[in-house]
Amino acid sequence: MAEETKTENAVTPSTQAVSAAVSQSAPVKDKGAFDPRGRGGFRGGSGNGRPDRKRSREERPRSEFDQKILTIRRVTRVASGGRRFSFSVAIVLGNRKGSVGVGTGKASDTSLAIDKATKNAKKHLLKLSLTKTSSIPYEMRTKYSSARVLIMPAKGRGLIAGSALRDVLDLAGVRDVAGKIFSGSKNKLNIARATVKALTEFTNNQQHTTDNKKTDKDLTVVSG
Repeated sequence: MAEETKTENAVTPSTQAVSAAVSQSAPVKDKGAFDPRGRGGFRGGSGNGRPDRKRSREERPRSEFDQKILTIRRVTRVASGGRRFSFSVAIVLGNRKGSVGVGTGKASDTSLAIDKATKNAKKHLLKLSLTKTSSIPYEMRTKYSSARVLIMPAKGRGLIAGSALRDVLDLAGVRDVAGKIFSGSKNKLNIARATVKALTEFTNNQQHTTDNKKTDKDLTVVSG
């Protein structure tokens, strides 16, 4: 018994010395401490080694034009190798300040077709000559393909119209007018183009009237 006790007493100090040496050589790491290697730390890019995506994003400049997609159609073309699919998009855009345009685009992807339609609409922008109240002085009837529309002034009543007729007038910034579609056609692209045709005729008439007034003034000055 005496020998066993001596053996236990001899082993105990050596075990304590080993544990003390291990504790001194490997200090305990704080969970919230900053690690230069990118481990630990807090979320949000302070210690995880990843850049903050929210800060690195650049805000895109907002376009001055608002747009409305009229139609998106999937077109199928039969070729020798099989069927090929593409998308056709019709879009109307305007700045609500007297500029409006209608465009179409076709591509194998929807986003590409929308981009093409937007560029096409910007290429065919129409600058309107509206009254001081952003309205029209007289009614207009036009026809494009199978679509027939009527646009007439409606003082103090806002914008009264539907379908693509309303979209074009709204994005053009026209107010206090009433519009009506007479044809049975539900083709939004034809209705939108008929509306743009009516606004184009109105703008041309306004410019012609302005030119005539300038000519009359010049003749009056010369004769005087």
